[in-house]
Amino acid sequence: MALIALDIGGTKIAGCLFSKDGKMQIRKVRPVGKKEGAEIGQIILNIIDNLTEYARAEARLIEAVGACIPGIYDPLKQTAWAPNLAGWEAYPLYEEIAGHFDKTVPISIDSDRSCYILGETWQGNAAGCKNAIYIAVGTGIGAGIMADGRVLRGSGNCAGSIGWMALNQSHQPEYSKYGCFEYHASGEGVARAAQCYLADSPDYQGPLRVSTTVTSRDVFKAYEENDRIARHVIQDAVQYWGMGVANMVSVFNPQKIILGGGVFEAADRFLDDIIIEARRWAQPIAFKEVTITLSGLGSDAGLYGSGYLALSALKKTTV
Repeated sequence: MALIALDIGGTKIAGCLFSKDGKMQIRKVRPVGKKEGAEIGQIILNIIDNLTEYARAEARLIEAVGACIPGIYDPLKQTAWAPNLAGWEAYPLYEEIAGHFDKTVPISIDSDRSCYILGETWQGNAAGCKNAIYIAVGTGIGAGIMADGRVLRGSGNCAGSIGWMALNQSHQPEYSKYGCFEYHASGEGVARAAQCYLADSPDYQGPLRVSTTVTSRDVFKAYEENDRIARHVIQDAVQYWGMGVANMVSVFNPQKIILGGGVFEAADRFLDDIIIEARRWAQPIAFKEVTITLSGLGSDAGLYGSGYLALSALKKTTV
């Protein structure tokens, strides 16, 4: 028997087979490129076909499917809203996947942030926790929040949109598009901050001046070279990350906070600094009870969470 897990992202789509005990097997990854709408759906179906063929060759049956999306899933309408996927304002993802299987195969879809924390509590660094938070810092910022053993989704499935946390006293017009936290401390935020420093430093001739389009990876690389602008940008980001962590500690009193996402593949070296900053802001008793650590699953957190969705959907049908 096998479970299909799908991690649908803004730049690539990954799929894999899981066994019921959480062992990941064959994996398929395809770029999204400039595909839109149903073209993206076809990539997903092709991955499902590849995984199904592999399972069939191994004389195994697909028992359930789990999928995460970079946005909000509406379980009533069974549609996906994903702002980073063109043509996915209300995409009929459930119907499309279901059309590939008979009605006995359960399908479960959720947001990527929910899947991140599900994956970490199933097979990662939050295993055994009933109160844990996954803070994902990549192109944007979001959080998967588990409270008393249940993932919080909110009345409109928007819970965890922490990129919109207000961390500055004065509102700036740009926050209306990105949110304050995300504007300053996401991957794009780090790059944006560097570009602002560059604009204010016409005499600067360091490594960040070479590239016409500065990325967060450029900033982290320049930081290693002791570049003054990169150091300013990272110091600012550490403050925001620490404040964001502190707010989660004070509001939810979790056992663990997991830091993950693409940015923390390069920013893991700043974990101690983030913890120091968070300690300054957080409720002191709650802070003593929390462990702040990096993701144990890395870029696979979404796949593991989707695998857990599939397993949970299967259990519901066999109870």
